[in-house]
Amino acid sequence: MRIKTVKIKNFRGYKEEVEIHFGNLTVFVGKNDIGKSTVLEALDIFFNDSKGVIKIDKDDVNKQALATNDTETIISVCFEELPANIIIDATNQTTLQAEYLLNLDGNLEIIKKYSNAGKEKVFIRANHPTNDICKELLQKKNTELQKIIRDNSISCDNQTINAAMRTAIWQHFNRDLGLSEIEIDVTKGDTKSIWDKLQLYLPLYSLFQSDRKNSDGDNEVQDPLKEAVRQILNEEALKEKFNEIATEVKNKLQDVASRTLEKIRDMNPEIAGSLTPVIPTTDSLKWVDVFKSVSIAGDENIPINKRGSGVKRLILLNFFRAEAERRKTLGNNPSIIYAIEEPETSQHTEHQRKLIKAFLDLAETANTQLILTTHSAVLVKELDFTHLRLIKLHNSIKTIEQVLPNRLPYPSLNEVNFLAFSEVTEEYHNELYGYIELEGEMANYRRDKYTIPYNKLKRDGTTTTENIVLTDYIRHQIHHPKNTHNRKFTFQELKESVDLMRTFIQSLRP
Repeated sequence: MRIKTVKIKNFRGYKEEVEIHFGNLTVFVGKNDIGKSTVLEALDIFFNDSKGVIKIDKDDVNKQALATNDTETIISVCFEELPANIIIDATNQTTLQAEYLLNLDGNLEIIKKYSNAGKEKVFIRANHPTNDICKELLQKKNTELQKIIRDNSISCDNQTINAAMRTAIWQHFNRDLGLSEIEIDVTKGDTKSIWDKLQLYLPLYSLFQSDRKNSDGDNEVQDPLKEAVRQILNEEALKEKFNEIATEVKNKLQDVASRTLEKIRDMNPEIAGSLTPVIPTTDSLKWVDVFKSVSIAGDENIPINKRGSGVKRLILLNFFRAEAERRKTLGNNPSIIYAIEEPETSQHTEHQRKLIKAFLDLAETANTQLILTTHSAVLVKELDFTHLRLIKLHNSIKTIEQVLPNRLPYPSLNEVNFLAFSEVTEEYHNELYGYIELEGEMANYRRDKYTIPYNKLKRDGTTTTENIVLTDYIRHQIHHPKNTHNRKFTFQELKESVDLMRTFIQSLRP
């Protein structure tokens, strides 16, 4: 499965519902405290049921919504690239389409609602039958489905399989299903067992946070081996082996318990009759706990969470580089989503470039998605426009948009950095200047603008003074650094010139 879109409502700074489109690599950019990390943490809550890095609490409810007594937080995820077959009844295969569990667009849309930051209720938005007889079949027991089949004289070859009976009923009323997109509560009644199985098909979600924690009790969220354990244990071949081991141990325990009870029965039948061996089911065993002490340690076995920020991020960097190589060589990778906050933390420029290359390589592998937040212009310049999502605040409402040309009518990562980080650079100045020049509008741009004196260096080493507009003054200094006969333009002048060109380019549009 792969995330297509995410919707967040009434969670921290997001009061109104915001919809976000995802690709294989999605990078959130924006100013500080604008809500980039909030998206990653909302997904951690969604996928890991508050048992991952982030736990939902009452402070997560948007304060403006809370003031109006709206305490319901909603996080929903729409998935594409769905499994061909699923098992939701015992061991019987079916499909999401056959069970009418897809929305109007043919995607799986799962909605989680948290009332006052409490236990979530889970819904599936689906184009589902609403006919009085055909609705809520997922919640009905085997005997109830058999009764519907008898009462309506429906042909069904196998009335021991719920999925087969549901299909027979829906096919019988094919022209009168009353299909409508509704929210199906999958934590209600018998559908809970269906949801328990359905969520096994969801991708693993691993969140790597920025270095914000320092206490001894903190989880070692920066240690990639802990996340690797979860991913490895999710491989189907290993699941089968673990199940075989658990079943063998269970059978041997059952034999020991039975022999013990038999001996007790010889001595005291009354007590023996009151005793029953309690053995956990194989699917309740937590194999991940067996490897909970796994870690990367250095000198004198100092764990990674006790090392400096630079070392921690260096290990993380190379984990993703190694993952890119490993997942490319493997077939049938389990679906996984890596979410990384500010991967550039404590890394110099060259490391940042290697890291973003690893992310780009990793995003090309099957069943893999990456979600990043960043403040790094270096990272942004290595990306395509399709990777970027810009978070903006306008009139107290946050929006998350795919980055489109703002002033320049073509993809410009310099412009992204200007919009996201207010980064004013000579490179962006050159790009704006070049566009105006290419459009043949430079004469119009210069008209009615104030001028300043510029000492032009001639070939014989002498200078001549001419009055030019600020933008030309800056342009000449950028391209003719050997001319030291003028004072260096200031950052404020560079910004003023960029703003003037942006305004002019905007005026060229119809």
